[in-house]
Formats: sequence, C-alpha cells, structure tokens
Amino acid sequence: MVKEGELLVELTAAEMKAQIAEAESKVQAAEAELAQAEAQLAASQSTFDRMKKAAETPGAIAGNELIVAEKQADAAKAVINSRKQASQAAQASVQALKSLEAYLKITAPFAGVVTERIVHPGALVGSGSNEPLLVLQQNSHLRVTVAVPEENVGAIPKGAKVAFQVPAYPDRSFSGTIARRSQALDQKTRTMAVELDVMNPDQSLASGMYATVKWPVQRPKPALYVPKTSVVTTTERTFVNSGKERKSRVGKCRQRGRGWGLH
Repeated sequence: MVKEGELLVELTAAEMKAQIAEAESKVQAAEAELAQAEAQLAASQSTFDRMKKAAETPGAIAGNELIVAEKQADAAKAVINSRKQASQAAQASVQALKSLEAYLKITAPFAGVVTERIVHPGALVGSGSNEPLLVLQQNSHLRVTVAVPEENVGAIPKGAKVAFQVPAYPDRSFSGTIARRSQALDQKTRTMAVELDVMNPDQSLASGMYATVKWPVQRPKPALYVPKTSVVTTTERTFVNSGKERKSRVGKCRQRGRGWGLH
C-alpha cells in the first residue's frame, strides 16, 4: 500500500546536475556584474550631483561638463537595467532546470497498491522507452463492466444497485451502482457495455476478477411463469393446460431463457 504523494521511483541524471551547477555559476556572475554596475552608477550619480550643485555658481564649471556627467549617470542606469534582466534570466534558467529535475522523482498520483514492478534498481531507462516502470492500481474504487443484451438495454435503471459474486468469495455477495453505459452495441455479441461503480474499502476485490452479475430487468408489464410440464406443444401451436376440473385453458406462450412465460 502506498499513500498519495509517496515517492515510488527516483531516477538519476548526472548531466542534469552539471547543467544546474553551470546555470547557478551564471547566476553568480550576473549578480557580480550587477553589483559592479550599481557601484558605477553610484559614482556617476555622485559626480553629476556635485557638478550640478557647483553649476549653480556662475562660471564654476563648463556647461558641457555637466551634460557629460548627466549622460554618464543615465548610461550607468541603463547598464543596471541590463544587468538586472541578465540576472533574472539566469535565475529563471536555474528554476527551469530544477523543475525538470523534479520529474526524476515519481510520486504516487493516488493511494493504491503497486501490483507490478517492471524495472529494478540500476536499470537504464530513457525517453525513447514506452515500457512502464511499475503498475499502481487503486482497488478501493473499482468498476465492473457488464455486457447487457440488446433486448434489455431499454430497461437499464440508472443509479440502481446491482448484486454480483466472484469465484474467490462464493458465499459473499457484493453490490455496485449503475453509473454509465457506452450507448453503442457490440456488433458481434449485440450487447451494450454498462459500468458499475463498486466501493471496495476492505480490498477484498481485485482488478481483473470475473463477476457473476444478477442483473435487474424491468418489464413494462408483469409476466406469468408456469412450470415446464404445463406447456403443451403441438404441430399447430404451443399452449398451457391449466388442468382445472378437466378443462383446458389455452394461453399464448413464449420461451424466456430457461422457463416459459404466459403473455
């Protein structure tokens, strides 16, 4: 049994760790360049502020010098913006690689049972392989698929409880709820697949078991079933002999499964 979110398989990829280390070094380099650019901006801005204050005194500095100092401060600000974008891009690259690395840890998407392990520790796996690593099944909530004959499709009571048994527990009866149907008939068997939702809290049932279903059939009008010995068949017709007071009452008969129904 495994819980939802529990670690199932952990893969290793040495080349990815190298890529992450390289990306982190680029982040450090970008941050160093950003710090250097901030220092240059502080120096240029300080020079411009001093010259601007000195320019308040007529003839203290040339007007061209003040313009040059202002342009240098503006250029330093542009370098700061460029360094910030480079640092953000480097950090985003690290986060992308770490997010990709997280896929190396495969966790359980739901609580269930690992029924089969295909690979073993040390095995080589890759993106080109379609073979699964393991099989995880959720046995607490199962589905039973029933092939319903065509003549009974119109009387499927949605939401009804259906009893069934499995060979593993011959003395125990289970039940499921009619949840959905395929809305298409199998052309070979002339049956429609109907699914039952089955709750399996004690894990008694397992995936792949065959079930014998006692299907509820609703009829528009009741049918009278009579013993097989009461049915008389001649070359002309089939009728029922009631045997009451040496008189015969004839009724039209139709065979239903293993018995006869009087309609």
